[in-house]
Amino acid sequence: MSARIGLRRAVVAFTLLSVLLAGVAAAVPGGQALVVEDADTGERLLTVPVDEGATVALEYNHSVEKTRVLDVYEVRANGSLEMTRMEFESYGWGLPARADVRKENGTFVFDPEGVYDEIYVTPGDVAGHRLHVGDRTYDLVERAGEESVRLTVVRRSALSAGLDGLIPRL
Repeated sequence: MSARIGLRRAVVAFTLLSVLLAGVAAAVPGGQALVVEDADTGERLLTVPVDEGATVALEYNHSVEKTRVLDVYEVRANGSLEMTRMEFESYGWGLPARADVRKENGTFVFDPEGVYDEIYVTPGDVAGHRLHVGDRTYDLVERAGEESVRLTVVRRSALSAGLDGLIPRL
């Protein structure tokens, strides 16, 4: 009987220790992640770990001009996205006609000002929106269809950061 009681105590102690460690890991900061979610429902479509200074870019085809546009952002420590560069191949509706634009290797380049807590995008087949995070590329049209998405940077706990290594990213 006493061996059984000892086993129960060990199981209870192990369970309590596991719960305590999980709680601590959930409370300890573990970095940041870029989150793409459905703008209407809040359903998370993609979560990608990012560090301060990481590059996040939206690439798409201009709907009228049918030329490539690239909007580049940098992740800041406070969770914001600072727009650092815009590249486009031809002028069209919505592109910076009165800005200080220069030409580099046949592409127009603009260094815009702007810091955003969230960015909204409506991916579409014509534009073919793609999201670049570091060296990875994600097809936003495939992930969201023609539904608007919201991009934000969120703080993660050490627990969620640790789980990233166990759960494969899509």
